[in-house]
Amino acid sequence: MQQNLPPYEMLPAEVKMEEMPRSTMVVVEETQQQQPPPRDHLVWSLFTTLYGNFCCLGLLAFVFSVKSRDRKMLRDYSGALSYGSTAKYLNITALVINILIVIIVVSLVAAGVFIVSPYPYG
Repeated sequence: MQQNLPPYEMLPAEVKMEEMPRSTMVVVEETQQQQPPPRDHLVWSLFTTLYGNFCCLGLLAFVFSVKSRDRKMLRDYSGALSYGSTAKYLNITALVINILIVIIVVSLVAAGVFIVSPYPYG
């Protein structure tokens, strides 16, 4: 089964093959601008893990940050964005819970429910 080939023009007699160019150059311009890679919030997650690890939210945020960085190195920016935003929301949740715990403890100490004594046994 033979395919139909496109018709070819015969070269004029005055044109010689030696005078024709031997190669063709194709220029492809990229019009799409490069966007900066998504953030992975790794440092924030590390500090949340070390200083405010309420219910292991900091550790979860750190795991998602590492996954986001791995995806960013593989140039999977949509996966990196997803993992990075999850890490960000976990960090925000841990931060809000830690701030609420500090406010509750300070208000209970100020109200006298908890007594802070320099001498623990007397």
